[in-house]
Amino acid sequence: MNVFNKKVIALAISVALLSACTTEEQQPKTQQIDLLITNGTVYTGESGQAQQLDVAICQQVICGLYLSGEHSIKAERIINAKNKIVSPGFIDPHTHSLAELLSKDKNHNLNYLTQGVTTVVNGNDGGGPVDITAMAKKLKANGIGTNTALLVGHGSLREQVMGRAERYATPEELSEMSALLTTAMEAGGIGLSTGLYYVPGSYANTDEVITLAKIASQYGGIYDTHLRDESTFNIGFTAALDEAINIADKADIHLHLAHIKALGVDVWGQSKQAIEMITQAQENGTSISADQYPWLASGTKLRSAVMPKWVMADSKEAFHQRLKQADLSAILAEEITENVRRRGGPDSLYITEFTDKTLVSLNLLQVSELKNLSVVDTAIWMVLQGDVRVASFNMSPEDVERFMVQPWVVTSSDGTNGHPRKYASFPQKYQKYVVDKKLLTMAEFINRSSSQTAKVLGLTERGILKVGYKADVIVFDEQNFAPMANFNQWNNYSVGVEQVIVNGTLVIENEKFGGILAGKFIQ
Repeated sequence: MNVFNKKVIALAISVALLSACTTEEQQPKTQQIDLLITNGTVYTGESGQAQQLDVAICQQVICGLYLSGEHSIKAERIINAKNKIVSPGFIDPHTHSLAELLSKDKNHNLNYLTQGVTTVVNGNDGGGPVDITAMAKKLKANGIGTNTALLVGHGSLREQVMGRAERYATPEELSEMSALLTTAMEAGGIGLSTGLYYVPGSYANTDEVITLAKIASQYGGIYDTHLRDESTFNIGFTAALDEAINIADKADIHLHLAHIKALGVDVWGQSKQAIEMITQAQENGTSISADQYPWLASGTKLRSAVMPKWVMADSKEAFHQRLKQADLSAILAEEITENVRRRGGPDSLYITEFTDKTLVSLNLLQVSELKNLSVVDTAIWMVLQGDVRVASFNMSPEDVERFMVQPWVVTSSDGTNGHPRKYASFPQKYQKYVVDKKLLTMAEFINRSSSQTAKVLGLTERGILKVGYKADVIVFDEQNFAPMANFNQWNNYSVGVEQVIVNGTLVIENEKFGGILAGKFIQ
């Protein structure tokens, strides 16, 4: 399938308006429109050019697109978008926002709404929920501020069936995982996600993933993967990419590469080879896309960043016991030191989240000096204390930009605590790569943040301003749309998105959140 197929948008006529709302006999035309956005510079998500259109919304759907001023439509409510950009709400294909959506105080998902994001995906990196039905019920009961779709996590399937065992699955275990995945896909999962770099996904062989990806394919799902290696941690970046393409081919499934990057000095410049590999595979018939966050620093847990995979096998207790074993200290020191080097060195690993808040914002080298410990012993000590998140500045600007301009790369955040990408990825990309560097046009930025992402994910009736589509719409000020979060203050809300409409409901008006939770579980 060609997920980037362009369509030509047609302006709605009054017949379409009536069919989307109600009939003329039932109500006068002047009462049929709930919301009308007028005088805006409109990007539909499909067109490469702005259009002067008025957007009509009836209940939850877009029910009309009219040339500005060339209609007699009246509405219950009017938004004057003069000198503003009107576009589809953005879709983020890679977030880690389930904890917020399930909470009582952050379920508005305001850090995404203020970026213009109206739909998020959860379950990436192999960590998605196995019981999609139960999760959907929880989300609905709790109320959520953004729409969310769910991927089914391979790591979660594996952990439920065989724990964190460092071995391949038996035929019986793979059969059990397959049954769980089948149920999850039938319940609305949009695909299978893997985190083959992370434990326990890293313990699986390629054949295991192919077997599961075939099931996702049968339900029209995608294969979303955090590659087994984005650097030189195990098989290497290009070999990991080759594995992903092989999985997609064998399973006959669309391949989506999560947060595409060349991580660390060992693989800087390999974006060229990766792009050539992907382009060649596409020409050979493999359907491939990728997402990317617009930052030079990645973010993950310290244990995932620098600890060897074998040491994390089995239980947390077993993992911690190995870190304390004297007979393992030499091999641990060697492997942790090498992993720190791959990440750019101890002074490139910034602590973004830790139980001791006084150490947050320091780098690993500074913490080691403060504690008078070696870098290795410092890393082990911190991991033993609890979860530690780090941001590591390990990407080259050239690689980031080379990937960004590819027509098959869409926008994402991979939002995690301690990293500004959670609050500011979409405006960061706009300001740095549309306004400043001019690598992308406004239309390209919007399309790759909305319609193309919807097509990648297989989300119907979203991501485009089109009659009959769900009314997820944003109005933003192109002069003021900007990130306010940075690595010193990672959780500041972005500015410039003035109006946000989710499923036809105005949830942000004049940059103020009204407290309405209009998001839905989507599949």
